[in-house]
Amino acid sequence: MSGIQHFCFCRRQWALIHLEQQWQENQRTAEGRLDHNRCHDDGLTEKRGDTLIVRGMRVISRRLKLTGNCDVVEFHASPDGVPLQGREGRWLPTPIEYKHGAPKESDADRLQLCAQAMALEEMLVCEVPAGALYYAETRRREVVPLTPELRAKTQAAADEMNRYFARGYTPKSKPGKHCNACSLKELCLPVLYQRADPAAYLRAHIDEEVTP
Repeated sequence: MSGIQHFCFCRRQWALIHLEQQWQENQRTAEGRLDHNRCHDDGLTEKRGDTLIVRGMRVISRRLKLTGNCDVVEFHASPDGVPLQGREGRWLPTPIEYKHGAPKESDADRLQLCAQAMALEEMLVCEVPAGALYYAETRRREVVPLTPELRAKTQAAADEMNRYFARGYTPKSKPGKHCNACSLKELCLPVLYQRADPAAYLRAHIDEEVTP
């Protein structure tokens, strides 16, 4: 499910990682990986009062055709929740996604969080009205209401991503400021890729005489 965040950030980055299996780490991605180490320890389950904290929970959505791990799912005791095996009472899940940097202007992180919530809803047959994003740079949680608009945008992104995956299609790059933060910049070479124009080359040379 992390792929939907890559896809929203840059469709070419997503294809390089998930279709072409290319990866290159930089300081930002290394620090982010370290931040996630504890979150993804699925051996850690805590109970704090009326809250059950589960880390590295595996989720799947047949509707989105996506699978992945939630960094943290907090189950809050609630009469509107669902029963959990081995636990008394009813519990309402809230996914928490941990991010290394600061909040972004784009919906990339919110789409990933929403996809996790939609998967939890399918698996547990319940409603998840909100989730949260925790940013290491600000050390604060951003509560994200899972609105119909955000859900529709998540579904549309997942559908487009699955179509690309089925075709094995790697989109062209769209150079911008976001390229400077991408660990795959040296593999993608966005500026050189944009300059390459095979059609223009053929047009320029189509009338050249062929000499024996």
